Amino acid sequence: MKKMTSNESFQSVVQRALASPSRRTVLRGGLGLGLLGFVPETLQSAFATSVTSSASSAGVMTNAESQLGFKAVGKSLLDDVQLPPGYRYTILHATGDPLKSGVSAYSNEGAEVDDWTGRVGDHHDGMEIFYLDAKGRYSDVPTDRAVLCVNHESSADAHFLHPRGQTSSGMQGKKFTQFGDWDLGHRPETEVVKEMNLHGVSVVELVQDGRGWKYLVDAPLNRRITPETPMLFGGSADQLPHINTLMKTAFDPSGRSSRGTLNNCGHGKTPWGTYLTCEENWAKYFQISANSSPLGPKQVAGLKRYGVASQPLNKELKKAFSQGWHTVSAQDNRFARWNLAWLESEPEGDFRQEANTFGFNVEIDPLEPTSVAVKRVSMGRFAHEAAVCGTPVAGEPLAFYMGCDSVNEYIYKYVSEAKWDPSDVGGGIRAGDKYLNEGRLYAARFNADGTGDWLELNIQDPKIRGFEAFRFANQADVLVHARFAADAVGATRMDRPEWGAVNPRNGDVYFALTNNSAANRTPAKVNASNPRAYNDTDGKKRSGNPHGHIVRFRDQGLRSGAQTFNWDIFLFGAEEDDPRSNLSGLTAANSFSSPDGLWFSRATGICWIQTDDGAMTDETNCMMLAAIPGALGDGGKMTVSNVMQVGGEIQEGVQETFVGAALGEARLRRFLVAPKGAEVTGVTESADGKILFVNIQHPGEKTPALGTSERYALESAWPGNQGYGQPGRPRSATIMIQREDGGVIGL
Repeated sequence: MKKMTSNESFQSVVQRALASPSRRTVLRGGLGLGLLGFVPETLQSAFATSVTSSASSAGVMTNAESQLGFKAVGKSLLDDVQLPPGYRYTILHATGDPLKSGVSAYSNEGAEVDDWTGRVGDHHDGMEIFYLDAKGRYSDVPTDRAVLCVNHESSADAHFLHPRGQTSSGMQGKKFTQFGDWDLGHRPETEVVKEMNLHGVSVVELVQDGRGWKYLVDAPLNRRITPETPMLFGGSADQLPHINTLMKTAFDPSGRSSRGTLNNCGHGKTPWGTYLTCEENWAKYFQISANSSPLGPKQVAGLKRYGVASQPLNKELKKAFSQGWHTVSAQDNRFARWNLAWLESEPEGDFRQEANTFGFNVEIDPLEPTSVAVKRVSMGRFAHEAAVCGTPVAGEPLAFYMGCDSVNEYIYKYVSEAKWDPSDVGGGIRAGDKYLNEGRLYAARFNADGTGDWLELNIQDPKIRGFEAFRFANQADVLVHARFAADAVGATRMDRPEWGAVNPRNGDVYFALTNNSAANRTPAKVNASNPRAYNDTDGKKRSGNPHGHIVRFRDQGLRSGAQTFNWDIFLFGAEEDDPRSNLSGLTAANSFSSPDGLWFSRATGICWIQTDDGAMTDETNCMMLAAIPGALGDGGKMTVSNVMQVGGEIQEGVQETFVGAALGEARLRRFLVAPKGAEVTGVTESADGKILFVNIQHPGEKTPALGTSERYALESAWPGNQGYGQPGRPRSATIMIQREDGGVIGL
């Protein structure tokens, strides 16, 4: 990281840019500094450094053309990754690949009997690359040695991991689906151990070779973080005793530690060089059994607000998400921990509080294999989807932006008490203690006039202290039940906030709002930041806001601690042939639905958009698009006319909103289409912008398990159908994309 004193000034950057016709195009087109003329003078050099340092490390000029340089990929239902002409992909690693030489090659038939701690996990999701210097320390300068951290989200299609699909001892010879009735018996231990340990994070060491990067088996930094990995809780000094009280279980009666991480989806990278893995839909793994003593009303309310106790009885299990892990053995707390209603006399004697230990950003130091991961409670507990840091400025606090991935949930911001000191780069978990334990948590309110407010979640606020739906005891209670606190202060319920990303060129913050249902979004229930409600009459025929949109905002003065912001809507997802919902003028070359992953290239400034779609998959698999983003305020007002059938009646209404400038095919194109049934999620790149790492998650996810004596009717056979590993069942994988001429991706 460059020192602030040696930065090129903002004024000279702008003057030099304006002296070049091509750079004038960039400034107007949005790939350059955009609206930084409005940046306070104290922050100007920081953003100039962000642009110049990213360009110099990548060897890419900051005056990249204001249009994309590849031919748009068409829609596809093929069972392979589709890329533009002149591009190719290779697979770095896939589900079950060994990290240690003593682990057998992956059979792809469910034959593995090991515990999976020596294998790459499943459901590849968020990821980040970390460079190492010659001494194995963190380097913010690119080298030929690195570590890649990859999240592993779910076990929703775990039937592929077992010879005959998921079973329980009372269901031998019968098929099992995810929503099975566990009254029939206990699940086999070998199956459940696999399913637990495929979650978490894979840390793999990479080296460059002539074709790009490869991962090393038996590398000293290879490791797996799983639901059984011991972790600590971090929080502010005054609240940590209260936090520990909420985390007491039979595993650690002191409440200072817990086991593992679950449903790891989006991610973040800290300025000091550690990894934040985000615990997303963790609630679905827990179960309340029918024959246990009732829990206290406050705990039941908390579990219900987070989705744990919505179907508590066994007779309703067909509607629940439990994987039945708690059925293996009540005497083994590896499995008993998933049953929240096994009660003893005190919380430290059972697992009634086990769900409290999930729902956090977990900080991992990928370059210190003996370090203990820390759950950062001050950043709040919810269904975390990404934790993206704003541009660090020496002497200013750090801001991390986070989404809660459920319909009608919130966007959050955490602001550190400590001011950023660049000398903390490489400081590991100790630096995390400095910046992530003491800070303030906010939820966003998007106002109808294009402004917004960050509402602090603080027990001193009378709206929180007197909230009747949940009686907060202290600030630790506020953090652990942040959803209730956001309810209390009146934050804006959004259309399922997922990944966030910060544009390194101008500081704008982007969030993917994946979709919302007809129950929550009707013409009578829209607002300025979630303005659409309609019936999708094509294909899947879903209603509400089935195609989603992307919102962006900028903190006032680009200050991390600002309590106000301005916002607009960057893009609306839509099918190109539906004029009612296609508010961004999409075409067959760039139509998309359900934006999920978001990530900005520091080498090129491209905004990469990844989809997790269920509304448009009748005509194309999920995809990744490239966008040249522009800047907040480059568009204007829009009146959205909503027409929707609600309960047999036609409901109409209009909603004023603010939208960015239309991009067109020159600045928004489809770059990749995934294999059948797959979600595209997770992206990072080599520092020179010439290799793009992308995750392909759960190909063939909806393939049913057909029973113990039949083969699978596979929706997808990728990547085995392309010659990677054993053919047959589909596998998640990390792919590396390159241009055949060795050039920079996307331009």
